[in-house]
Amino acid sequence: MSAASTTVPTTTYLELSQEGAGAHKFYEVTVDGLVVTVRYGRIGAAGQVQTSTFATVAKAQAAAAKKVGEKVRKGYAPAVPGQRAPRAVTRRQVTSAPSTARAVAPVLWRFRTGSSAFGIHVDDERCWVGNQSGDVYTLDHEGGVLARFSLPDGVKCLVADDFWIYAGCDDGRVYDLSSKLPFAAYDIAADVDIFWLDIHEGLLNVSDRDGRLTVIDHEDEHQWARRSQGEHAWMVRADDRAVYHGHHRGVTAYAPDGGGELWHTPTRGGVLFGWQEDDAVYAGTAHRVVQRLAKATGAIEATYACDSAVYSCATSPGGRFVFAGDASSSVYCFDQDGTRLWKLGTGGGSALSMQYRDGRLYLVTTDGSLVCVDASEAAISAAQQGTVPAPRDVKLAAALPTYEPATAVAAVTTVTHAPAGSVVVECVQDTGGRIRVHVVSGGYDTSWNVQFPRAIRQPGARYVVDALHAAAGGFYRVRGDIRRLQ
Repeated sequence: MSAASTTVPTTTYLELSQEGAGAHKFYEVTVDGLVVTVRYGRIGAAGQVQTSTFATVAKAQAAAAKKVGEKVRKGYAPAVPGQRAPRAVTRRQVTSAPSTARAVAPVLWRFRTGSSAFGIHVDDERCWVGNQSGDVYTLDHEGGVLARFSLPDGVKCLVADDFWIYAGCDDGRVYDLSSKLPFAAYDIAADVDIFWLDIHEGLLNVSDRDGRLTVIDHEDEHQWARRSQGEHAWMVRADDRAVYHGHHRGVTAYAPDGGGELWHTPTRGGVLFGWQEDDAVYAGTAHRVVQRLAKATGAIEATYACDSAVYSCATSPGGRFVFAGDASSSVYCFDQDGTRLWKLGTGGGSALSMQYRDGRLYLVTTDGSLVCVDASEAAISAAQQGTVPAPRDVKLAAALPTYEPATAVAAVTTVTHAPAGSVVVECVQDTGGRIRVHVVSGGYDTSWNVQFPRAIRQPGARYVVDALHAAAGGFYRVRGDIRRLQ
């Protein structure tokens, strides 16, 4: 019998818990023969797991001791799992009064998710909605429910970066939902209470309760952080020229490389939501307005006045029309210069997020509904006269496909050979002990890393993916299914 097989597993559990809004996280290291398993995350959560295998028991024990020592030097201390309570996650507290509009919007269909919903994204093929119960549903544009993703905690927001869809989750992670196997693409520090996020060319931008902006790259490595002048940062938008951070004192723009503040503009009230077009950002505020700010200078170019606090806003392409949803279950449309064109009731709660696409306005509301409104000129004119279609209530399919994040290698389908046209990738442990993923198949830059689920990374393991796409940041993203190559 080998020495590795007779070694008794040992576990070291540490916690770092600071007062107020400081860190509240754990770090656990287990040595079992040649294998070192690290589990870490927010106190009270399951956490993320990383496993490494070493050539000898002595090397495994030395690596574990080094990891523990590093954490102790940072202030972690031995603790007993379960004795310290999890820190409460901020849930957005909103009120929703009845609409004062004289007419109701022409709602084509409505899908009730069962819990208050914040996340929305609409693309050429699908509508996505995420709610506070951790459910993300995909629907076609006519309201047919296609699939459900079940995440471990409430969904704060849904964002797109080219073809990829990401969900910011209250468990402190950001999940890639672009394939049937959702996975944690980013693991945000346990002391960051996510309010909103945006992803641009693989860079994750996170705004939080304390008014911080944190930027993380595609390999989940911290790049830079700034604390803005205000707290409760419900807005972050990013492009090539800047990251736009909205908080209770206005909007601040930062250089995308972390080089410093470009401009700061106070808004009329604290920012509760943000939208962007090519040359402008739009901030919906608690003082009943949406304000358009020039991206180049931060100058306020137009103000769109509503009758209650603005929970959400959006525009048609180029900002020709500006839409807003308020705290009184109403939705507005303005022309570009600020003239109000109409105000209508939503027929079901206040819109916490919204998006316009192809003549339709999609809303997610306080009652947990995804609502599709016909925003064409003819439909709105008829609605103002009291003629609206009967909304169709969308029902769940009897056998709806449901997908959950893989938390272990065993959860991944195994294949014995790579299908024609697929791509093979391999997990490789670098000199710093981190497991990276590189492409094995020909035709790719083998020095680039692949954004890949950490929960299923093992040194030497190979996986088959349907396709890889090069991102501007110099890495590859997975398209399609992930299967382990036996």
